[in-house]
Amino acid sequence: MIKEGLEWLKAILIGVFVFIIIQWFFFTNYEVEGVSMKPTLQDGDKLVVDKISYRFGEINRFDVIVFHANENEDYVKRVIGIPGDEIEYKNDQLFINGEYIDEPFLTSFRNSSMFGSLTNNFKVTVPEGHVFVMGDNRRESYDSRHFGPIEIEKIVGKVNIRYWPFDEFSLSFD
Repeated sequence: MIKEGLEWLKAILIGVFVFIIIQWFFFTNYEVEGVSMKPTLQDGDKLVVDKISYRFGEINRFDVIVFHANENEDYVKRVIGIPGDEIEYKNDQLFINGEYIDEPFLTSFRNSSMFGSLTNNFKVTVPEGHVFVMGDNRRESYDSRHFGPIEIEKIVGKVNIRYWPFDEFSLSFD
């Protein structure tokens, strides 16, 4: 009986250890706070963030990421520009390096907008080692338009899964 109990305890401890290692190095959970990513993500959505994909791969435009905004807060936003990109918003349209880029994730806001443009005009070049991020809810998002491009080192990871609420489970955020 004692031997069986020790085996169970050993199995539980190994399981907890493996879980901690995976959580610490590979994936983490994140809960969305606020409305800056509506309609893509809602306040209270629970996400799985992949912490290793950017260590071995590249950051892509329109990835949804979590990053350290300051010592106490992490934000979830969409990557709009990568290092070297010249980003321009003109008449509520996105141009990257002079080429018009469609933003299908904004369609529902554009279709329901009674208040004119979603994004004010601006032009910026993303410095090396940085990305330019914005929330999908452009009128209600505190993002790179306010605090500038973020350092790539501050990125926690890429949002891969929305697992809560269950009826909105998703693996894609386009």
